[in-house]
Amino acid sequence: MSRVTGIGGIFIKAQHPEKLQQWYKQHLGIDVQVWGGTSFRWVDSAGNPTAGTTAWMIGDGGNFAPSEAPFMVNYRVSDLLVLLETLRAEQCEVLEKTEESEYGKFGWVMDPEGNKVELWEPPAEE
Repeated sequence: MSRVTGIGGIFIKAQHPEKLQQWYKQHLGIDVQVWGGTSFRWVDSAGNPTAGTTAWMIGDGGNFAPSEAPFMVNYRVSDLLVLLETLRAEQCEVLEKTEESEYGKFGWVMDPEGNKVELWEPPAEE
């Protein structure tokens, strides 16, 4: 069984999200959208587009709870439900809540230092 297949997103907690979003837009040229982040499109070694994106977002961190960390990493996985079952069998702290939407399936696990880790199974076409 494969576990993590890549990084689906990086989420940053900020005291002043709009101000930090503007800093990244102005100084690093990141195309921050109205929702607070952007989607980086994947390309191959020749620069040709390939399937997949990595999300990057600045927000208030409300969805990081129960973690108090200023970040959360979203990892792509190939089979969310099997992985969550495996992690539970390995005595990991898997959060009970899962979500499914047009964006795919989501689940969460806490690492040993109390950081919330988001696991994401993209929709079949991605």
